[in-house]
Amino acid sequence: MDLSQPQGENYANPKTCFFHVLFKAAALAFYILSALFFDNFVIIFVVTVLLAAFDFWVVKNVSGRILVGLRWWNEINDLGESVWKFECLDQESLARMNKKDSWLFWWTLYLTAGLWIVLGIFSLIRFQADYLLVIGVCLTLSIANIVGFTKCRKDAKKQIQQFASQTIASRMSSTIQSAFSVV
Repeated sequence: MDLSQPQGENYANPKTCFFHVLFKAAALAFYILSALFFDNFVIIFVVTVLLAAFDFWVVKNVSGRILVGLRWWNEINDLGESVWKFECLDQESLARMNKKDSWLFWWTLYLTAGLWIVLGIFSLIRFQADYLLVIGVCLTLSIANIVGFTKCRKDAKKQIQQFASQTIASRMSSTIQSAFSVV
């Protein structure tokens, strides 16, 4: 993953990017600022977890598809085993994905989880074990998306490598065949 933001191109999907960031920022902001306005743990828990759940759904079902061309889900097969399923766009479409959209997707995915970890450390330091529950749920949702999309990206890279090696092998064999057919 490239550390610097791509220069010179605009976001191809600004509305999707907005909602990709909106629920992450809303969950974090509500959790952080709620101490100023509420003294009710239940309200803080419910609203923060709902915002994190909205974020999970938007990332998993909308922005992952549109911004990076990846999709994942988990199914239970007939034997009762959990099976991860991954989908990605074809190689041509993946190559055309907007770099800025991709950069925003991956950085906000990892940054959000990092911020939840930092907030968890602060809750530990302040001995607020109940707030660790809120952070634990939000962190679990963030990490689930990170794991799903990281596995999906690795699967997509494997497919691209297989496609490239098959293309090279077929071109080499056609070149060799054409060389011998001329003679």
